[in-house]
Amino acid sequence: MKARGGKAAAKKTGGGALAAEGGELLRFAMRRRRARAQDLGLAPGEFAILKRLSTPEKVQAFLNAVPINHEIGGETVLSVREVLRQRRAHCIEGAMLAAAALWVHGDPPLVMHLDCHESDYPHVIALFRRHGAWGAISKTNGAPLRYRDPIYRTLRELALSYFHEYSNRRGHKTLRSYSVPFDLRRLDPVLWATSAESCWKTHDLLTDLRHYPLVSRRQVRLLTKRDPFERKASKLVEYPKPDNP
Repeated sequence: MKARGGKAAAKKTGGGALAAEGGELLRFAMRRRRARAQDLGLAPGEFAILKRLSTPEKVQAFLNAVPINHEIGGETVLSVREVLRQRRAHCIEGAMLAAAALWVHGDPPLVMHLDCHESDYPHVIALFRRHGAWGAISKTNGAPLRYRDPIYRTLRELALSYFHEYSNRRGHKTLRSYSVPFDLRRLDPVLWATSAESCWKTHDLLTDLRHYPLVSRRQVRLLTKRDPFERKASKLVEYPKPDNP
């Protein structure tokens, strides 16, 4: 299991998965500054949990307390409702919950996809801004790819803050690009907030977003592997996979 938790961050189906739906994007656009329970389609008890997560720090603390989704039984992209019900999440699942909580409290529900070399797994984070600077909420099972304080002037700076520790099992640094931010208000909440089934359409949309490179091919050739001590430290996880699931 990857330290950032979730094979589901890897692409599952071909590009343009949502385009064929003809109108699921934008048709359900909601520009309400603060989400109500009915905007998300959540029950009062579910909404009350998000209502208590009134700051990015509280959202992150909540996600840290949710056990990692080891995807025992198969890959998933759990909706916000299912994360609350099942009490497990990996990166994209945590990012969607974080985005929902941010929207409840007046921040746009923005997420960003971090893409990598094919030997590794992509990651998804929820974005927020404070005083013009970007920060991120991140669900992960390891130490490196976690919360980022709102100190980054650009999204590129924020993405680069994950670069050094973003590595595969052999110690190669694998982060390659970051996407444009995506506002989840552009989607019907059924596609990410309330679905009982895995939210593969939303997953595929994020992987198909425009991405900006972080390193050139020439720079990739100059990258060093993480040293043995770093690689040993990177094996520390918050929620070990059970021996007998």
